[in-house]
Amino acid sequence: MSNPDLNLLFTLDALLAEGSVARAAKRLRLSPSAMSRALGRLRDATGDPLLVRAGRGLVPTPRALELRERVRQLVQECETVLRPAAKLDFKRLVRAFTLRTSEGWVENFGPTLIARCGVEAPGVRLRFVPKPDKDSTPLREGAVDLETGVVDETTSPELRTQALFRDRLMGVVRMGHPLCKGKVTPSRYAAGKHILVSREGHETGPIDDALKPLGLQREITTIVSGFATAVALARESDLIASVPERHTASLRTGMHAFPLPVATPEFTVSMLWHPRLDADAAHRWLRGHVRAVCAGKPC
Repeated sequence: MSNPDLNLLFTLDALLAEGSVARAAKRLRLSPSAMSRALGRLRDATGDPLLVRAGRGLVPTPRALELRERVRQLVQECETVLRPAAKLDFKRLVRAFTLRTSEGWVENFGPTLIARCGVEAPGVRLRFVPKPDKDSTPLREGAVDLETGVVDETTSPELRTQALFRDRLMGVVRMGHPLCKGKVTPSRYAAGKHILVSREGHETGPIDDALKPLGLQREITTIVSGFATAVALARESDLIASVPERHTASLRTGMHAFPLPVATPEFTVSMLWHPRLDADAAHRWLRGHVRAVCAGKPC
């Protein structure tokens, strides 16, 4: 069985509303002959004459009267679906967004983001979940609405991405640590005991690659999976943490930070989302606030 021509719903709605082939044709910007042919197809499809001549006009059959209100509702629903979405009333918006990001990002940017969103949309709730890997399945399946991280060759090409800020690694130690005084040279830096941050459990990183040509090797005392944990450990010990500058700004309060004595590549932190949410007005609004927060813009 062939699929029905849904355009006939609009034709039937016009015919039943106007009670005239000529007026219905004018309403839909068709010729009278085209409208007559459409009425013929409607009669074939429904098995009913629908409109019959009575004097100089047309009157609906009982079947047409039965269909009239249902057809009107269907046409109105179609018009609503195909019409651009109405402007959101953020004061009345009730919605929960799930953001997958690192602990450091939440602690550094989360409070400001929550405050900004709450001012405009008090009914919006932000749920932060940890990011143990770069698997794009949660974004694809809708379990996560937005994600932050570094885009690389493992990032799924189907995802939308937008850069938030550039960052670089820097050293951080507790106040009173020996590295608080004097110039931090590669040899002084390497001689200390270090915290390595590796989500995958690697035993070396880009800093070790930069030290190697100088004939230096740092002592890795412990390996952790997140920058927030590294900062917390360094705060309470003589260990040296090497963490992103902007990513951990609020976490390093009351600690001594210093530029690394070796060159390491800068990196870009981006936000990622699935293309199905590209045109969603509420999601666009959230992305705008994430950009503003990371750019340090006031509310």
